[in-house]
Amino acid sequence: MTGPTGDFGPIRATYRLQFHKDFTFRDALALVPYFAELGVSHLYASPVMEARPGSTHGYDIVDHNRLNPEIGTEAEFRALVEALHARGMGLILDFVPNHMGVGGRDNAWWLDVLEWGQESPYAAYFDINWEAARADLTGRVLLPVLGDQYGVILEKGEIALRFDPAEGSFSAWYYDHRFPISPRTYPRILEEGGAPLDSLTAAFTELQGVSDGRVHEQAAELKRRLAREAAEPEVEAALASAVAAFTGTPERPASFLRLHRLLQEQAYRLAYWRVAAEEINYRRFFNINDLAGLRMELPELFEATHRLAFAMVERGDIQGLRIDHIDGLFDPGAYCDALQARFDGRLFVLVEKILARYETLPDWPIAGSTGYDFVNQVLELFVDGSGERPMTRLYRRLTGRDENFDEVLYACKKRIMQVNLASEMNVLARRFHRLSMSEWRTRDFTLNGMLAALEEVIAAFPVYRTYVSERGATAEDHRYLDWALAQAKKRWRGADLTILDFLHQVLSGALTGHSNPAAVLRTAMQFQQITGPVMAKSFEDTAFYRYFRLLALNEVGGDPRRFGISVGAFHRLMQDRARSWPRAMVTTATHDTKRGEDARLRIALLSELPREWGQRVMMWLRLNRRHRSAIGDEPVPDRNVEYLFYQTLVGCWPAELMPDDAEGVKAVAERVGAYMIKAVREGKQESGWSNPNTAYEAGLQRFVEHVLDASRPNPFLADFHGFLARLLQAAAVASLAQLALKLTVPGIPDIYQGGELWDLSLVDPDNRRPVDWERRRRLLSEVGAARLADLRGNAQDGREKLFLTHRLLGLRARHPELFAAGDYEPLEVEGEPHADRLCAFARRHGDTTIAVVVPRLTYALYRGGAPDWGATQIVLPAGRRWRSALDARDLKRHDLGGHDLDGHDPDGDGRLRAAELFENFPVAVLVSGEAAA
Repeated sequence: MTGPTGDFGPIRATYRLQFHKDFTFRDALALVPYFAELGVSHLYASPVMEARPGSTHGYDIVDHNRLNPEIGTEAEFRALVEALHARGMGLILDFVPNHMGVGGRDNAWWLDVLEWGQESPYAAYFDINWEAARADLTGRVLLPVLGDQYGVILEKGEIALRFDPAEGSFSAWYYDHRFPISPRTYPRILEEGGAPLDSLTAAFTELQGVSDGRVHEQAAELKRRLAREAAEPEVEAALASAVAAFTGTPERPASFLRLHRLLQEQAYRLAYWRVAAEEINYRRFFNINDLAGLRMELPELFEATHRLAFAMVERGDIQGLRIDHIDGLFDPGAYCDALQARFDGRLFVLVEKILARYETLPDWPIAGSTGYDFVNQVLELFVDGSGERPMTRLYRRLTGRDENFDEVLYACKKRIMQVNLASEMNVLARRFHRLSMSEWRTRDFTLNGMLAALEEVIAAFPVYRTYVSERGATAEDHRYLDWALAQAKKRWRGADLTILDFLHQVLSGALTGHSNPAAVLRTAMQFQQITGPVMAKSFEDTAFYRYFRLLALNEVGGDPRRFGISVGAFHRLMQDRARSWPRAMVTTATHDTKRGEDARLRIALLSELPREWGQRVMMWLRLNRRHRSAIGDEPVPDRNVEYLFYQTLVGCWPAELMPDDAEGVKAVAERVGAYMIKAVREGKQESGWSNPNTAYEAGLQRFVEHVLDASRPNPFLADFHGFLARLLQAAAVASLAQLALKLTVPGIPDIYQGGELWDLSLVDPDNRRPVDWERRRRLLSEVGAARLADLRGNAQDGREKLFLTHRLLGLRARHPELFAAGDYEPLEVEGEPHADRLCAFARRHGDTTIAVVVPRLTYALYRGGAPDWGATQIVLPAGRRWRSALDARDLKRHDLGGHDLDGHDPDGDGRLRAAELFENFPVAVLVSGEAAA
């Protein structure tokens, strides 16, 4: 790509790396030769700016303009960049504009806000509601960090005042949390130290009369003076005495009165962490208290947070940005415009955006999304639509649950709004209520009525958010708003529907004649920042852990209501991708996906055998009945959770693991046990993160351990392994087909770390386990020059997947323009018995064409061993010589009469038999033109 970063070749394919203290720049540097040999053009790095100490993901940024010291130094980063450039490779960086990590003692901006409140130069940077409804929060920030009620923690002496002699400052501390004391209140402390501190007390008292920006400079100078004088023994002793005056004695509540009064004068209120859901007054990343939302729409904040990233682009250190959580921003389109304005529209930008199946990516100046749409589009190709009704009947029979996913999702949205995000909803309702109160036509709407109306509208919202802005509302915005309001009216139990009409007008920009149109627009845009978190927490993080008809469909960006797509529908999606977003990312696994790409396809196979699967599950329910426990009349686990367990086991069981391998099975039990606890907490029915049901979780853990106990004869393990063995070949073929599609359809393919071998991981933290790099390097050296025949008999170690990855990335490297700009042409497949089980297409650019043919719905194909393709044929573009990109052999084609046509015949117009095509490998990529010469 030639752009603001120089020319390091096109972005052909990326490899995602998760940096943290146990995987650093130096570790990545050592692997550059491996990545180069594998064939990727760019590394795709998780955030590398300074995050909270110990962060395993890097999204809790505390300083956007400093590299994370746990990951490496500037010199080590430079060494990595130079090593990449030396091999013609580059770097894409994950950037976090929506929020910062707060709490603790690491974020200088946040600490300054706590110290100075609204006087802080950084106060406007954070999305704080300084006009909270509670009188004790007006002009203050609620800090829900305490492990118990404030009074309990205070009287235990767990909040302590300390003096920092190096900084000359006072702070209250609660374990690792620092709460700076305002210099305006230092006199209250210093006067307790007596005569040695009188001069300092008087000097700090003078700050009371300073109201402009000079107060920060004067306070800083006074702190420096305090630090200097603190070195004098007499002053040091007086300061210790002053601090001691604010140190209470447990069991003597009155002894904490001084400290309490001091804390009451600060720009924050310390609180029990449980009050956050209802009373927190700063926007969070979802419901995570220690991730505070930023007002990135402010130009000065945009410049302040992007200095290092822009410098990296300008130096050529990075070739593009992946923007995290774009939907959290006040105006995502304007943000993307601002990024491109800095580089004359030439910056490669991807955005993390989850699209509904009927939604299109907004027309922003970006290369596209990070590929969650493709994750699910390609998955659905391997889900048998004819299995939907029997799988639905099976699920209802097994679990006794009749609700459909729409009903589950509606209940989850209500729960999230009323519990997890209640504070955000309360703030939003008050904003809309103030807006309605400002005009006589709408002033009779009540606050409670406004909250109820907003809940109904958001519960019906069909997408993560709309994008109404100063530029107005698009037709797509209107369509989603119209739908949500229509559904809300159907459910509305109030006597008056006009409150919903009012919301509709505000949200669509149709409220005319209002005295404050700017406030109307801002309120509508603030609404848009709430719908995304509600959807994410209810859809992905709650409903996905309650509804298990086919677990493979419960994927980020997916929709459990959509049960497979046809080959024709897949082709139309890829043609649209070629036209509209040819440089968007295509991926099959990320750090956020619910399960590994190969685990997902294993579970998808169950859609092809609903009857046999149902029979097996019914047997397992009986075999494992004795391992269930009970809490009252409720079984642990119930059948719904147990069904989740069996599907999970199908996905994650290692292919090479035998049921009598006690240690190996124990390792699986540990992974699955941790997953099941996370799953029930996310589901928020049997247990939860805020209120863990320890008795239920202990019973569930025992169930998993006993069911997966290989230390003794175990009929379940024997039967389960026998069932899984019948799926393994079909699952491996489906995975290779999925990989071939990812590496050849329009877009830039990404490989999640370690995913070049079989990926049977579960949701994080399971998918962030250490990668065995040495094993991958060794296997790559073996498959680099391997023949297809060399791969036979070694399917379990993943070398087939690595071989295909290496070959197709090499093809992309040799023909970058073909994959960057080539068209997408569906190919016709004919003949019995399996024409409907092949997906075939061609991509053409200039004189070079490739044809890709992969099987789908593979269980039926491989159930009896090698498939019998019969007369199934693929119609290839006419008049071309074809050679396999995997083994360089020439392919013969056949005319309608079945006569062989020489592969060198430029006038041939025949069909290629599937039997010949898949003779040596279960997927095929053919090349013609100059590439085949």
